[in-house]
Amino acid sequence: MELIGAIWRKSTRSAQTECVEVADNLRGVVGVRDSKDPTGPALTFAPHTWRTFIKYAKRR
Repeated sequence: MELIGAIWRKSTRSAQTECVEVADNLRGVVGVRDSKDPTGPALTFAPHTWRTFIKYAKRR
């Protein structure tokens, strides 16, 4: 899936050199990629799946 128009942002909790970027501005998909390799592969999730993951991660 191409993420054309994705606006990538880094987590405020990421380390300087090891960051994850998320694009949640697209309809129907959330993209996640390694900031050190912006032209490399990205994982994609359904928005409800991503929200469930974030809720779980915040509890840890």
